[in-house]
Amino acid sequence: MSAKDNAPGANGNGERAGRAAARLATRNRWLLLMPSMTIIALAAAGPLLIVLVYSFLQKGNYAGVIWEFSGEAWFNVFLERDMFDDTLSFADAHLSIFLRSVRLAFMATAMAFFVGFPTAYFIATRPVRSRNIWLFLITIPFWTNLLIRTFAIMEILRNEGVVNVVLISAGIVDEPIQMLYTDFAISVGLLYVYLPLMVLPLYASIEKLDFSLVEAGYDLYATRWKVLRHVIVPLVKPGMIAGSILVFIPAMGAYVTPRVLGGGLNMMLGNLIEFQFGQGRNWPLGASLSLTLMALVMVALMVYVRATTSRSTGHG
Repeated sequence: MSAKDNAPGANGNGERAGRAAARLATRNRWLLLMPSMTIIALAAAGPLLIVLVYSFLQKGNYAGVIWEFSGEAWFNVFLERDMFDDTLSFADAHLSIFLRSVRLAFMATAMAFFVGFPTAYFIATRPVRSRNIWLFLITIPFWTNLLIRTFAIMEILRNEGVVNVVLISAGIVDEPIQMLYTDFAISVGLLYVYLPLMVLPLYASIEKLDFSLVEAGYDLYATRWKVLRHVIVPLVKPGMIAGSILVFIPAMGAYVTPRVLGGGLNMMLGNLIEFQFGQGRNWPLGASLSLTLMALVMVALMVYVRATTSRSTGHG
């Protein structure tokens, strides 16, 4: 029998050996991933599952939960019953806190963009050797504890703080302006805390920008505004979206900043959740609010993914 007659059998054996090797490689990869997957399951999925289970239980008399199924916590997220005639109405307190959280997070994101975009553009257009110094200065606030940074903002905005002292000394105002314990103070605090998260993605996008396109826009007699609107902004859009998401998501769940700068009066979702697990002693409601906050974050992430996907699809 010639070698040509044995070729089909040899090819079949080779294919089987190849499939066996591929299965072995896949099994080995899964075995290598098992430790990390186990850690993720226990450290991330485990606590999340506990919160999900708690949200469908009854609250205990003195905190904790009673292991009886109940959807009352989810009902109380947006609705409430009158204690006298058992009529239903919207939970105005919860809804107002939801709206305040979204509004303040949006305000912080918008302010971070309007401050961060020029900052990132300035850094990206510096000489290469000096860019690292500017980025180093941007990241310095991360070296300090969040609580200390928030107290620093409080010292600036309080009635006897830097801003009011300067305004009174300059004769602009006769008495201190009440800025502390307001939504404005919370917005400024969120801006200061999360501004680097806006600057860094914008810088990464602007640094990759082909500035010959900007020069071409000027050569075609476009104004600076038109070059910014039609050339620069479309090209750095991924950085804008990424920075906005990185600021909006943590701002939605902020706890320390509204607690210190809001004085406990202007609560956000993070403060409301802490209140339910603390003084409110309603763990199921706190768990339901936590999952609702996570759902809002997931919606924001889906908007980001959809925007970036549509952009990449549009450009082929």
